Amino acid sequence: MLHITKSFELLKEALDYRSIRQDMIASNIANADTPFYRPKDIRFEEKLAEQKAKVFHHDSHTLELAKTSTKHLDPLGDAATSKAQIFFRDGHMARNDGNSVDLDVETSEMAKNSVMYNALVNGMKKQAGIFRAVLDYSAKVQ
Repeated sequence: MLHITKSFELLKEALDYRSIRQDMIASNIANADTPFYRPKDIRFEEKLAEQKAKVFHHDSHTLELAKTSTKHLDPLGDAATSKAQIFFRDGHMARNDGNSVDLDVETSEMAKNSVMYNALVNGMKKQAGIFRAVLDYSAKVQ
């Protein structure tokens, strides 16, 4: 696979996560009348920041956990937290039927996610345009 820049893989991953988040929000809206439904969301910004640090070779400042007793458990490695985390968004009062979907929150989250998705698409288009311009220029020079 051709990688235009170091950040191309990050953009691709971010687009994938934004797409998953859009589907989750749409599912929350579709289940607004389902009894006992709890809205789901996905947290992926931390994982993208970690990936960015790896791609651009930035030192990540990790805090080492101290073990003051042999009974303490070993800390979880990166493998346990290397994926985005799905969680229930339970910050709102549940209705009488136990459903806690707030349509105002869901539609505003969907709008924010759409704006971010479109910004990422435009970033990828810009990168591809720069790469295409370099290829076109190099073909003219030869």
